[in-house]
Amino acid sequence: MTYKVEFTKVPATPILAVRRRARQDELSRVIPDGCGTVWNFIRENGVTPRGRNVAVYRHTETRELDVEIGVEVGANAAGGGDVVLSATPSGTVATVAHFGSYSLLSNANDAIRAWCDANHHQIAGPSWEVYGHWTDDPARVRTDVFYLLNA
Repeated sequence: MTYKVEFTKVPATPILAVRRRARQDELSRVIPDGCGTVWNFIRENGVTPRGRNVAVYRHTETRELDVEIGVEVGANAAGGGDVVLSATPSGTVATVAHFGSYSLLSNANDAIRAWCDANHHQIAGPSWEVYGHWTDDPARVRTDVFYLLNA
């Protein structure tokens, strides 16, 4: 897949999330489990979701990743227990849309890092993925990948 990296500014998006620590090879289990926990909380507490699932990678400099896994909500939502109100980062980002299997998301991440190197942009830390609504057609499964940049 060829990626078109975009350079843009994005606002923070509120999310209800759970915080987890996981190795890269555990994400295919940890992210769906985290989303399930948040969706159960949303249903049990009558929260109105805005829709998409999100994974925010806050700290990635060790073998384990600190990740917030959640669902987009309105700014007035409230968490409880293991579920907290958080937000995606805001600021200048490099972003791509990935279509296809989640197992190939590393290609989108690699494309952003290569673009940043080629265009002399420094990654500021957090990255995140916004998962589009599910479809049974794997070629139409969309995930938007974002990297916060130093402005």
